[in-house]
Amino acid sequence: MKVSGNIVDLEKHDIFPGTIKIENGRITEIIKEDNKEFKNYIIPGFIDAHIHIESSMLVPSEFARIAVVHGTVGVVSDPHEIVNVLGVSGIEYMLENSMSSPMKFFFGVPSCVPASPFENTGYTLGSEDVEKLLSRKDLYFLAEVMNYPGVINEDPETMRKIKAAKKHDKPVDGHAPALTGDDLKKYVEAGVSTDHECFTVDEAEEKIRLGMKILIREGSAARNFDDLLPVLDEHWKNCMLCSDDKHPDDLVKGHINILVKKAICEGVDPLKVLTVASYNPIVHYKLDVGLLRNGDPADFLVVDTLKEMNVLSTFINGVEVARNGRSLVKRVKPEIKNNFNIGLKETSDFVLKCNGKKINVIVAVDGQIVTEKTSVKPLVVDGYVVSDVTRDILKIVVVNRYKNVKPSLGFIKNFGLKSGAIASSVAHDSHNIICVGVNDEDICKAVNLIIKNKGGICAVGRGETYVLPLPVAGLMSDQEFNWVAERYVEINKAAKRLGSTLKAPFMTLSFMALSVIPKLKLSDKGLFDSEKFQFIDVCK
Repeated sequence: MKVSGNIVDLEKHDIFPGTIKIENGRITEIIKEDNKEFKNYIIPGFIDAHIHIESSMLVPSEFARIAVVHGTVGVVSDPHEIVNVLGVSGIEYMLENSMSSPMKFFFGVPSCVPASPFENTGYTLGSEDVEKLLSRKDLYFLAEVMNYPGVINEDPETMRKIKAAKKHDKPVDGHAPALTGDDLKKYVEAGVSTDHECFTVDEAEEKIRLGMKILIREGSAARNFDDLLPVLDEHWKNCMLCSDDKHPDDLVKGHINILVKKAICEGVDPLKVLTVASYNPIVHYKLDVGLLRNGDPADFLVVDTLKEMNVLSTFINGVEVARNGRSLVKRVKPEIKNNFNIGLKETSDFVLKCNGKKINVIVAVDGQIVTEKTSVKPLVVDGYVVSDVTRDILKIVVVNRYKNVKPSLGFIKNFGLKSGAIASSVAHDSHNIICVGVNDEDICKAVNLIIKNKGGICAVGRGETYVLPLPVAGLMSDQEFNWVAERYVEINKAAKRLGSTLKAPFMTLSFMALSVIPKLKLSDKGLFDSEKFQFIDVCK
């Protein structure tokens, strides 16, 4: 097999006309043809340097079917979402399912399951589990160390996990939003090599100076690409691109290719951009992905120009897997595996009495996973605190899906619902059921809809009911990508008809239980203030 075009050599930072010869999935010869002119360009395939596949609501094999259309040939994936639900068997599920796809999946070993001791989860992954998993050849890195206080304070369990990664010569991924100064230095010196949580140029540059690689993130919830583009341009040898969390409606529109196009459109040298999108993650994580070199796996893209960067064909191991916007990857019906152990709830489970003069309120920030916090005078009806639609202060609840216990109750601002409720079993990172609504009846209805489907997202109200079942761990669908994306769009529209003013209400909702992210969140154990690092009462 031969493929000809203008070949982009990222190792030598060179472009030349030539022909690639391929046998048995590998490049056997690269022939320079200076006397020929070609219109198209041959470039290495794109790598998402940090993603939770589960956020796409697609199993790996189905994720691959759409991602290859956009030029993604490999992903570096942290499976901590499914591991929080299913434990080690969740990793096995992702590995087994991904093997049915030509796309290259490189899974890591989650370092923080659960994400914090302030929530109940389906599994606890201890340091002994982590060491055993890191010894495997099919797991490539220690995934994001979210417990940066544990590193700074030299928590023995956390340090054992990092030590295990070093022992097996595997990279340690970081997660340290706004960490700076001596604490950051200690975090890096412990062996953490990357960070995908930078919000500003100053933060990214400080981390780069200390030796970290910066993963510039543009996902469905957190979007940092525009702010960090100057970092990519100046520090391109120390940057990668990632999506972190990518919902299905966004994934069908594009993936890493969107960021590549945008950077080039903003005037960044295409060779710099392609180095960030392909070369850097392949080298850093030691991935078995080709870089258009003799002997490499034949993983590459054919694009029209280095300016437009439209993907004409995607090749993985010498096989064309996408052509002109159409996936050539066959669909595989996935196995269903889950962990949902609770019965239906009653409306009375969601009532809240309050003797205080004020209530603490989570303030959602559109387009971000961080929150603000405030306190306000509650609306009390018949002795119970209820949602105050006029002031956009709505009840939020978290229901433990692993055992029958009393729901956790709180209040949140900026969701904007005027009627009904929205709920989800995608609630980072423990994936209990989370729901926001204007009254207890609709909250109960939405929660029970999730329980009946053993996972999913839903919107109820104004006589309408929409649900997207997620039977695989309560996180992923067993359906094909177009159906999932279309259904997700429908439910998002339903949430907005109920009044939500958020761009992506379900993505925002999914992070409102993540206690490791500032400032105020609601876990299944209660209202947690991450600045004080303690639970606080709803009423004050």
